[in-house]
Amino acid sequence: MKRNIKWLFLMFVVAALALSACGGQGGGGGNEPIKIGAIFDLTGPTSDVGTPYAEGVKGFVEWKNANGGLAGHPIELISSDYGYKVDQAEQLYTQYVQEGVVAFMGWGTGDTEALRSKIAADKIPFMSASYSANLLDMEQAPYNFLVGTSYSDQAIIAIRWAMDDWAKKGDGSQLKVVLIHHDSPFGQSPVPDAQAFAEANGVGFTDIAMPKGATDFVAELAQIQQFGAQYVIIQNVSSPAAVLLKDAKSQGFEGQFICLNWCADEILLNLAGDAAEGVMGTIPFTPPSSPVPGHEAPDAWLQEHGSSLAEKGLHYSQGWWTMAVMARGIEIVLEQGKEVTGENVRAALESIQDFDTGGVTSPISFSPTSHRGSKSLRLFQVQGGKWVQASDYISADQ
Repeated sequence: MKRNIKWLFLMFVVAALALSACGGQGGGGGNEPIKIGAIFDLTGPTSDVGTPYAEGVKGFVEWKNANGGLAGHPIELISSDYGYKVDQAEQLYTQYVQEGVVAFMGWGTGDTEALRSKIAADKIPFMSASYSANLLDMEQAPYNFLVGTSYSDQAIIAIRWAMDDWAKKGDGSQLKVVLIHHDSPFGQSPVPDAQAFAEANGVGFTDIAMPKGATDFVAELAQIQQFGAQYVIIQNVSSPAAVLLKDAKSQGFEGQFICLNWCADEILLNLAGDAAEGVMGTIPFTPPSSPVPGHEAPDAWLQEHGSSLAEKGLHYSQGWWTMAVMARGIEIVLEQGKEVTGENVRAALESIQDFDTGGVTSPISFSPTSHRGSKSLRLFQVQGGKWVQASDYISADQ
């Protein structure tokens, strides 16, 4: 009998020690870190925007940890450069899940869409810098959350603005819009929804692919002019968009260009110069050239470390605030005293209503039936070489 009691006591001690050692992802005592995985493009074809975004994610984690972490738990960010390669993204994702991450920060459209089924099976809440509407399918992507306004909603908002702008001109002729885009899943993402919206509102619409590696877009501009478009929406990154704008200026094209978010940034201004003047942008994350309260914390943190938000640009605050939303979901779980699991983090994120980013975005809300964090954004226009606010919030659902 004594031997049995001694054995039971020993088992109790071992179990207690194991619970103490493994309590890092729980909601109980201790200050064990919360592991979050991340992949960034630091060397691949989108590294020009991927680098400041990654710095913003990392900057928020460092700032949050310096200010007490998540309910006393530091964030342990496990990350790597994947060079914008889908197979590398899949490998790193699997590795980090095996290492015990409870949430994941991704990057591109191709890799985020490719990972959807794994993310769902692993029950890992996932946020990336892709705003493809395909990631809003609650059956196919139940653990994906969009903080930025989706590409489809951005394109619809751009067409809404064009409709109002064209009506003010009083021309009386049919409004025609071209969506010119990167030849990839990222580029094609908003085309079906934009076309459906345009056709439902009597707007002439067509889309044109921008060949990868092209040194000019004169042929594409000829197609745009032949179609008779007064407004051109660009779904591409800044480098090819700048080439298009320069070609348009040299060709004397007088239509209005509207950049969706990945070419509506400071990089476009540097590359396109005077050719960017007057361009409109659907920008979900307010640029530093239009200061808002939500810029203050990242700017102060950067200044403490020898930089500034004006230097890093809007993609830094984009990464910062995306990480902030994920962190808030985890924080809610800890405040509730629950174990930090993917399922509990998902439920916590779905409880978030009107999360305030200090004006960097419209308020972010999720629900059990929708992970579409924001339906609205403000348009900005290039004036005097910087992005200036040109509208109040416009919703895709108006």
